[in-house]
Amino acid sequence: MMIVPAYWAEARLQDRYRGRPVVVRRFGWSDDGPEAAQAHADARAREALDAILSGQTVPRRERRTNYGVDGIPIREQIVQRSDDVIVTRNSYGALCLNTPDVLFADIDHVPTPSGCALPLLGAVGLLAAGALIGGALGNFNIGLGAGGIAMVLVNAIMSQRRKRRLARSGGAEGIALQGVQAFVARHPDWHLRAYRTPAGLRVLAMHATFEPQDAQVHAFFKALGTDALYARMCTLQHCFRARLTPKPWRLGIIARIRPPVAAWSAEQASNPDRLAWIAEYERESAGFAACAYVRSFGDERRVDAKAERVRDLHDRMSRALENLPLG
Repeated sequence: MMIVPAYWAEARLQDRYRGRPVVVRRFGWSDDGPEAAQAHADARAREALDAILSGQTVPRRERRTNYGVDGIPIREQIVQRSDDVIVTRNSYGALCLNTPDVLFADIDHVPTPSGCALPLLGAVGLLAAGALIGGALGNFNIGLGAGGIAMVLVNAIMSQRRKRRLARSGGAEGIALQGVQAFVARHPDWHLRAYRTPAGLRVLAMHATFEPQDAQVHAFFKALGTDALYARMCTLQHCFRARLTPKPWRLGIIARIRPPVAAWSAEQASNPDRLAWIAEYERESAGFAACAYVRSFGDERRVDAKAERVRDLHDRMSRALENLPLG
C-alpha cells in the first residue's frame, strides 16, 4: 500500500542508560488525524527507547528526509487526491504525482563526453614512451615534454570521437530512446510513453498496472538504467512518482520555500511566507512545462483504464503536450 500520510507528529522520550541520559525522537504518521499520528509517534519512540535500554544499537533520532528513502514515508503536503492518486508539494515547492500502481521510470542522460577521455594506463604509457625516447636521445626532459604533448593530442582526438559517436546516436536523448526501443523489442506486448525532461527521460507504462515490488518492475528499471534513488524510493514507499511542475531554480527563483522542508502540518501549510512563495512560484512557472511528450513505443492498442486516467492527470498538470520550455 502506498504510504503518503496526511498527518504527522513527533515524540520525544528521555531516560538514563549506564548512567548517561538518553533522548530518543521518533516521527509518527496517520491518515486518521493528528491524535492518531501522535499515538504512532509515541509508540515508535517507546519501542526505540526500550531497544536502547536493552543494549541494542538504535539511532536516537530520524533524519528529516522528504523523499522517503530511509524507511520513513514521504513527508509532503497533500495538495490533491484523485482516488488513490495523490499530488503533493515537495521540499523545494514543486508538485509531484504519487501513484501506487501506474509505472513511471526516470532515466538520467549519459553525460556529454568532456575532460579526460584517455585511459590512465594510456596516459602513463605515452609519458613513459616519451621519457624513454628522451633518454635515448640524451635529453630526458624533452622526451617527457613530447610525451605530455602526445597525451594531450590523443586525449583530444578520443574526446572528439566520443562526441561524434554520441551525435550519430541522436545525442544523449537518442541513446535513452534506443534503450526504450530495445526493451519494447524484447517485450512487444508493452505500451510505453516517453517524455523529455530537463535532465533525461520519463517513461510511463500504459498497458497495465504494477506493484512497485514486482520483479518485472525491477527488471524494467534495470534495463532502462533508471535512477537508483528513484528505484529505491519506489520499493520502500510502495509507489511511483513523477514531478508535475518545474524546479524553482530553473525559473530563476532563488529563495527557498518556507518552511525549508515539505509541510506536514496545517500550521506549516498555511504559513504566510510559504503561501507568498507558492504564489510567486505559480506566476513564474506559468510558461513552463515539467516534461514534454516525445513518442510512444510498443503495442499502443493496449491501454489500461487506470493508467489512462493517470496519464491524463499527468499530461495536464505537467503540461507535457503544450510545447513549452522545460523547467
